[in-house]
Amino acid sequence: MSFNATAATMHSAAAQQLYPNLDFSSLNWLEQLWVSWYLWIDNPIIATGLASFLLHEIVYFGRSIPWIIIDAIPFFQKWKLQPNKIPTPQEQWQCTKQVLFSHFTIELPAIWLFHPLAESLGMSTYQVPFPSWQTMLPQIAIFFVFEDMFHYFAHQALHTGVLYKHIHKIHHKYSAPFGLAAEYAHPAEVFILGTGTIAGPLLYCYFTRNLHIFTVYLWITLRLFQAIDAHSGYDFPWSLQHILPFWSGAEHHDFHHMAFTNNFSTSFRWCDRIFGTDDKYREYRKRIAASKAAMKNKSKDEQEAAERELIAEIEAEGIRAEAIAEGSAPKTVKVQ
Repeated sequence: MSFNATAATMHSAAAQQLYPNLDFSSLNWLEQLWVSWYLWIDNPIIATGLASFLLHEIVYFGRSIPWIIIDAIPFFQKWKLQPNKIPTPQEQWQCTKQVLFSHFTIELPAIWLFHPLAESLGMSTYQVPFPSWQTMLPQIAIFFVFEDMFHYFAHQALHTGVLYKHIHKIHHKYSAPFGLAAEYAHPAEVFILGTGTIAGPLLYCYFTRNLHIFTVYLWITLRLFQAIDAHSGYDFPWSLQHILPFWSGAEHHDFHHMAFTNNFSTSFRWCDRIFGTDDKYREYRKRIAASKAAMKNKSKDEQEAAERELIAEIEAEGIRAEAIAEGSAPKTVKVQ
C-alpha cells in the first residue's frame, strides 16, 4: 500500500477507529509504512501477528545467509574456531528443516496471542509516532540483561537429567555450531528459552505501561543477531567481544558446544564469571595462548596440529560430561 493511498484512506472507517485525527504528513517514512501496514491488513491482531512472524523469519534466515557464504569460502577458515569442522550442505538443510518445524509448531500458533496479551498489558502496537531513541535504548538494555540472566539459569537446568536427554540434547548435536543452528532445538526448548526473550518486555510493560511494540521488534532483531553470531563458529578481529570485553560472542559460546560444560549465558559473560561456570573455559584459553607461544617458531601445519589436539582433548572431556548429564554410558566418539 503506497503512502498516497494511505493518506487517501485516512478518512476510512478503519482509519478513524485506529488513527482518529492523525496528521499523516507529520509522520516519518517508517511511521507511514507502519500505518500503511495496519490499514492494509485492517485487523490489528492479524497485522501484529503476521508482522511478528515475518520479522522473525526474515531476520533469522537473512542473518544466517552471510554465515553460510562464509562457511563456503576457504579464506575465512583462518578465523574459524574449530577449522576442521565446516558444516556440509546436508547438515545445513537438516538444520533448516528442524528450525522451520519449531517456528511453525511453536511460534506461529502462539504468536497470534501476542497482540491481545500486549494490549492487555498496555503495550502500544499500531499507534504512532514511535518512541524516541532516548526512550528505547534503556528499555532494550534492560531486556538484554533480563534475557541473559533468565537464559543462564534456564540453560543450566536444560543440562540436567531428563531435560537434557529429551530436550536440550538436540541442540548439542553440533559440537561446532554454525549460524543456522542458533535455533536448532526441540520445540520445548524454543518455548522455554524464548520465554526469556519475550518475558522481559511483557514484565516491563506490566509495571511501567510505557512500551511500544516497535521497541520490542528492535530488541528481537538484536537478540537474533546475537544468537546467530554466537553460533557462527568464527572469531574475527573485529568481532564485538574484542571491543566490549563483557560481550560473550562466538568465541565464548563455541567452547560451550565443544566442551558441553561452562558458558551458559547468552549475551554477556557476567553470570558465568560470578557463578564460576567459566573456569574450564578460562583454563582452555590459557592453554591455547601457551600453545601458540610454544609453537611460535613451528610450521603452520605443526601449529594447527597442536590446536586440533587440544580441541580433541577438550571435546573428549565434553563427551564424558554429556554422558554423565543424560545418565548414559560413556561415549567414545561424537559426530558433528
